[in-house]
Amino acid sequence: MFTRHKRILGRLYLAGDALAALASFGLAYLIRAHLISRPLYPVSYYVWIVPVTLGIWLGVGVALGIYRDIREEELRRAFIDPIKVTFLATTLLFAVTFAFKLDYISRLLLGFYGASDLVLMILFRIVARRLSVGEPRHLLLVGVTPEAMDIARTLEANEQRGLRLVGFARVGPAPEEEILPEVSGLRRSYPLSELSQLPEMLRRHVIDEVIFAVGKEDLDKLEETFLKCEEEGVKTRVVLSFFPHLISKVYLERLRDTPLLTFSTTPEDESLLVLKRVLDFVMALALLIVFSPLLLILAALIKLTSKGPVFYKQTRCGLGGRKFTLLKFRSMHPDADLRREELDALNEMDGPVFKIRDDPRCTAVGRFMRKFSLDELPQLLNVLEGEMSFVGPRPPLPEEVEKYEPWQRRRLRMQPGLTCLWALEGRSKLSFRRWMELDLQYIDHWSPSLDWKILLRTIPVVLLGRGAS
Repeated sequence: MFTRHKRILGRLYLAGDALAALASFGLAYLIRAHLISRPLYPVSYYVWIVPVTLGIWLGVGVALGIYRDIREEELRRAFIDPIKVTFLATTLLFAVTFAFKLDYISRLLLGFYGASDLVLMILFRIVARRLSVGEPRHLLLVGVTPEAMDIARTLEANEQRGLRLVGFARVGPAPEEEILPEVSGLRRSYPLSELSQLPEMLRRHVIDEVIFAVGKEDLDKLEETFLKCEEEGVKTRVVLSFFPHLISKVYLERLRDTPLLTFSTTPEDESLLVLKRVLDFVMALALLIVFSPLLLILAALIKLTSKGPVFYKQTRCGLGGRKFTLLKFRSMHPDADLRREELDALNEMDGPVFKIRDDPRCTAVGRFMRKFSLDELPQLLNVLEGEMSFVGPRPPLPEEVEKYEPWQRRRLRMQPGLTCLWALEGRSKLSFRRWMELDLQYIDHWSPSLDWKILLRTIPVVLLGRGAS
């Protein structure tokens, strides 16, 4: 399904889930009031909880990305998505009532609410899959390439959403024939015409869009066809498989009136990236306030147990290779940098990174802090400044970046962070290559829900001191 259609469906599903959440409250209240004999507070006591539950349910859905990637052709998603949202949102709702000691709220009512919302979300998705949106759009495919066949199968899978494949046209002379199911893997046969017949087809048949899925060598032959489609007002699309890209996301932007075909290998949803930055700022500010007593205690211990400054400042590479000053609690003796060369032979990492277990340059307090990553706490200030994020590839040293292979430099295209996928797979025990691969995997699959999964799974890793050195 086209991205624009997915966005429309995402908004439709968001609105449907909002209505389901509102209706579920009334339904749950009626069930609790009439089926259970125990007294229940009047509905006026619960009015405030309606916007709270609505925000929790929709917030969890947005965080999980269920409104961004709508796949109606997969029936299992109609059940899996509501189950995940309901489980997490109900858990959060119970946590809120316990945290604020809202004892007058019926726990049974909340249980009925979660169950009702789950049922309504599933029913809405099953019904929505059967509804068509507007008039069907008839599409003609130009080309018989493997890409054209993939598009044809996708169009067939989305017929319920009003996408109708009417046939194929081949570049160059060809006799009238058909694309047969046993050859193409499609559900039915489609007529195959000559490209020169396209103007006549546009006049005699309903064709709303033409998709060109041809090789690079055939593009020069299509200028007249493009102009004819434009003259007729028919929407045209071009498959870009002939461009040399493997992982780039492709989209069209305009610089004033100049169209620019854009290839990007990093997340491009600016609204979600802004949300990530806002959450980073709020969380960093809150944690600095909460941990301020601990920060003062650690600073005092460092000052009392060894000579030198409390903080260790180091130049690191951030987004796009921008250099910034990273802050840490000093965990080593003041002459640690001068002793680096004499310890090179003990390096346990296989790349340009230097790490050794039980580093003799560490102080007693520093060894304890590194075990539980307490020396990293001052980096909350880097997050507050916007130089780092909570989740992202670790910021490397400039001399490490100089030794990167070309494919490894792409990890610099995401804001560096305090933790990432590597923290869940062994931290210091990983090989350098695996570390780089995990960072790129994070960039390629980034979403707010992935950030939260990494953050939640990092907490026990840090508390237990697993993989640190």
